[in-house]
Amino acid sequence: MDEELRERIKQEAEKHALFNALKHDSDPDVGAIMGPLMGENPDFRPHGDKVPGVVGQVVGTVGQLDGKARRERLAKLDQQLVDELEAEDDADEHTLPDLPNADEYDTVRLRAAPNPNGPWHLGHARMPSVIGTYCERYDGAFVVRFDDTDPETKRPDLSAYDAILEDIAYLGFEPDETYRASDRLEIYYDHARELIEMGEAYTCDLPAEEFSELKKEGTPSPNREKDPETVLEEFENMLDGEYNSGEIVLRVKTDIEHKNPALRDWVAFRMIDTPHPREEASEYRCWPMLDFQSGVDDHLTGITHIIRGIDLQDSAKRQQFLYEYFDWEYPEVLHWGHVQIDEYDVKISTSTIAEHIEAGELDGWDDPRAPTLQSVRRRGIRGQAIVESMIGLGMSTSDVDLAMSSIYANNRDIVDDEANRYFLVRDGQKVPIVGDDKPSAGHPPLHPNHEDRGTREIPVGEAVLIEPDDLPKEAERVWLKGYGCVRYADGEFAATGDDISAVRQEGVDVIHWVPADTAVDVRLRTPDGEVTGKAEPDFAETDINDIIQFERIGFVRVDDHAEQSVVYYTHA
Repeated sequence: MDEELRERIKQEAEKHALFNALKHDSDPDVGAIMGPLMGENPDFRPHGDKVPGVVGQVVGTVGQLDGKARRERLAKLDQQLVDELEAEDDADEHTLPDLPNADEYDTVRLRAAPNPNGPWHLGHARMPSVIGTYCERYDGAFVVRFDDTDPETKRPDLSAYDAILEDIAYLGFEPDETYRASDRLEIYYDHARELIEMGEAYTCDLPAEEFSELKKEGTPSPNREKDPETVLEEFENMLDGEYNSGEIVLRVKTDIEHKNPALRDWVAFRMIDTPHPREEASEYRCWPMLDFQSGVDDHLTGITHIIRGIDLQDSAKRQQFLYEYFDWEYPEVLHWGHVQIDEYDVKISTSTIAEHIEAGELDGWDDPRAPTLQSVRRRGIRGQAIVESMIGLGMSTSDVDLAMSSIYANNRDIVDDEANRYFLVRDGQKVPIVGDDKPSAGHPPLHPNHEDRGTREIPVGEAVLIEPDDLPKEAERVWLKGYGCVRYADGEFAATGDDISAVRQEGVDVIHWVPADTAVDVRLRTPDGEVTGKAEPDFAETDINDIIQFERIGFVRVDDHAEQSVVYYTHA
């Protein structure tokens, strides 16, 4: 690393360290600023193994300043960051807009309607996050309805029902009511019969391509004028399975000359030969289309507000024909754009993720490389952090981008206070420690902001392991964190007896280390692959699911201590 780059890293790190310290009213932390620093400065990334050492020096300097001095210094370096701090202080209580006409309803009721064709990816988290937040604000009801009425093209995964409910719980919400559409087919059939008797639906045996041509021309199907008795008889035959897939459908009458062809006489029921994977629904062959099923269920379950993608505007327009025929009042509708998430190489799509798993390219839905809720949960990211980021997107009808760094920042605020600190050394280089008066152990704090938690005791033994890039030049000093100052000479470290002023005033580098003979083997699973290293002995006493921070590396979730300690990387 040349001096020019080193100076740039120091300058940028100082801004982030000052901002971090002022935002949290605490001393800055190397791990907390590494993510934003590397994210904003991609040219630093090739030097990722050396950057933490430089940042550590800056953090030490900023740690000596009081709040007033920190704010004055940050104002000189970047006034915009000071303005951002002040804007956060003045932020409005609610990021989400008020629900329209909410005061006109005794109880606000919103629904999430997942298709259980697989566990949820990160993009799915937006709906329960927003719905759950609205329900808390209005003391409303959170309804989950599994829209599982397509046993063929979006075939349900039997394990996904419970997995999705677990994901909702992980995000911090509990549904008030839960339904499976595949349990409610007789309800849909009854409403179809009623619609037929009104003369507002008809069975149609035209091939799809032929009907499509007529629809484009605004010409009705010859089936449209069938009398209700004939239509009802043919519909009952559909229910009895007397037709094969593609032979016949039931259409809702709308306006065959409507200016939007997508709304002309849309399909309400079709035949599907593939049995549903749920045993309770496996005998059915006549299945409702989503617009019919969802429209009926929204009314029967008392939904007052629907949130859906802007690309589904036609769904509301189709369903409004049903509501008019049945003399129902249509719910309030809010539309939003799609959310796009950065950082992942795998496309954020349930089917694509499933393909990668089947091909052996991912170990499962909780693989740290997978953009799924199961994955981030195993990595130790709290559901609350995701919810805060999702509701922070608001309700724009434009597509919005969500940076994972936003989720990481929220999560850091949550876990930083609880996460005890430990050392992990990758590709350790063994360096003997000599001297008759050398300390026998290091005593770094368990947490820099919680003296009451005490210190770790790390026995030194005959040698330590350090990361190769931390090895000083001949005769130079380094500070072994929690142990003291040592000088490197002839391939060995010797304690010098210098105090902390060597770091604060003379700029001696602070490095982390582990004892060579008692360190614990660790396998670190990250979104970029696996890393092995050695951790200090006390790390072996951590509990499964603990969130800890490996200093200068980042936060991790402890996953296993059986044959080998395994941790999942959370974030810097």
